Amino acid sequence: MTTTTTMNTATTVPDLYPSRGATEVSVPRQDPVVWGSPGTPGPVSLAELQAYERDGFLPVEQLIAPDEVAVYRQELERLVADPAIRADERSIVEPKSQEIRSVFEVHRISELFARLVRDERVVGRARQILGSDVYVHQSRINVKPGFGASGFYWHSDFETWHAEDGLPNMRTVSVSIALTENYDTNGGLMIMPGSHRTFLGCAGATPKDNYKKSLQMQDAGTPSDEALTAMASEYGIKLFTGKAGSATWFDCNCMHGSGDNITPFPRSNVFIVFNSVENTAVEPFAAPVRRPEYIGARDFTPVR
Repeated sequence: MTTTTTMNTATTVPDLYPSRGATEVSVPRQDPVVWGSPGTPGPVSLAELQAYERDGFLPVEQLIAPDEVAVYRQELERLVADPAIRADERSIVEPKSQEIRSVFEVHRISELFARLVRDERVVGRARQILGSDVYVHQSRINVKPGFGASGFYWHSDFETWHAEDGLPNMRTVSVSIALTENYDTNGGLMIMPGSHRTFLGCAGATPKDNYKKSLQMQDAGTPSDEALTAMASEYGIKLFTGKAGSATWFDCNCMHGSGDNITPFPRSNVFIVFNSVENTAVEPFAAPVRRPEYIGARDFTPVR
């Protein structure tokens, strides 16, 4: 249980997904995958919604057009080259090369990316999947230049967002929009199809200010080798490739990760997390304090 305090009342929210305890635990999903009604109009077809519910992800071959990709990629490059952005706490750098790895809250830093968040092709899909108005829980650009950019180890986003940000339920969807081509060799996104139906609560307490380390190299909140082996044996692993402008939508509880990029070809994307306005964050379920708002939003204003 966790307690969240409002202006005049304290409300206890049940912890449906215990994690960060003494042992690793496996819990069946307690929430729907698709929250919207099947007949609700929107950019996602009924067949696509059914595939998303089954697999936990939905690839879109071309979400934005090539001319739009060029504009967003130029904006990404501008942000990464800006000394003020690099000095901002919202920028995360590679531990070895000291190059920028991610820039968080990019929809507040850049009006171009703010417009992308509001684009009906983007937010419309999120509303349709989650069955409500949505707000941005997190946004960032991920910069994965060639010749050694490090990957993201296997994890469920929801495990972290529940434990450290206080999201009560699995009513959150992410989209990764490719701004460079995703080959099968340059550190692309990997997901275990169907893994979103099982919550894996990780062992070990959350260190203080864990986010400062985890955004560079995740440790707390990662599954054991034994659990990952079992899940991979059951579900398999899907690697996503696609041209710039393609996108992958995926459920918050998908087990996913990506490898290092040792090719000469960069892999950069914009990553947006939409959460239902009916699933707003409370106090963290398994962390001593909240993470900063640029990582886990506390402004629940719906995207319009």
